[in-house]
Amino acid sequence: MQTTVNVRSEKTNVSLWRKPISGIIKIVLLLYATITLYPLYWLIISAFKSNQEFFNRPYAWPQHWQIDNIIRAWDLGNMGRALLNSTIVTIAALALTIVLGMLAAYVLSRFPFRFSGVVKGMFLLGMLIPIHSTLVPLFIFMNKIGMLNTYWSLILPYTAFELPIAVFLGLAYLTSIPREVEEAAMIDGNGWWGIFGRIIFPLSLPIVATITILAFLRFWNDFSFALVFINSQALKTLPLSLSLFSDGFGTDYSLTMGAMFIAVIPTIVIYLIFQEQIMKGMVAGSVKG
Repeated sequence: MQTTVNVRSEKTNVSLWRKPISGIIKIVLLLYATITLYPLYWLIISAFKSNQEFFNRPYAWPQHWQIDNIIRAWDLGNMGRALLNSTIVTIAALALTIVLGMLAAYVLSRFPFRFSGVVKGMFLLGMLIPIHSTLVPLFIFMNKIGMLNTYWSLILPYTAFELPIAVFLGLAYLTSIPREVEEAAMIDGNGWWGIFGRIIFPLSLPIVATITILAFLRFWNDFSFALVFINSQALKTLPLSLSLFSDGFGTDYSLTMGAMFIAVIPTIVIYLIFQEQIMKGMVAGSVKG
């Protein structure tokens, strides 16, 4: 009887401690979320201010909402064309990265062969190479083969540098999928391509969503590769169009913020679409990886 009372008292003490600790954790997370979201809030309110108000009242709400900033930024920066170029390059690079990365991860996770360790080491080496150190060699190479000022001059390097991350994320996730699923599909008459396309890839959607958002952020926001490999005004991507509002003599902050507001909208939309799958991929990786 005494033991039962002690156990109950211990449980009561634990429950009493849990409530304040849970409240503290929630407050800390709320503060972290506020700090994280504040730059986005500041960007949005700054996009609708005049240059004078931007300097005089940088953290306050706009007194007069300058909707014209968005319209002028769209027209002067030719952002419609830049948005189309960024969309084409990003979607094409994403498709190649996901297909090639998941196929490579599937092979490395399911088909052991003699040099599989070497192949994994090569992908790991690809993650260690500084991306911007390859700009000059890639420029010389693309100039010789006549690939400069084309979409492919961005699509292929983007895919190549994102593949190692996609392969390792996919490899870690695919090892958590039991082989019995493939064996059952093979008994039903599916070949390896059918197993991958009908079984493995749909089951891998959480990690595919994670790869998608990580790759999308890198492709969509890249400036260096686009600056070096693209000189044609008709092929300039969104980050290049943002640089038009700043020169050596000054910066038009109202138009710059308006253009950045336009550029950030697709990123937010993509995250909202894939947020559920991203969370599933993160949880699965933390438990099974």
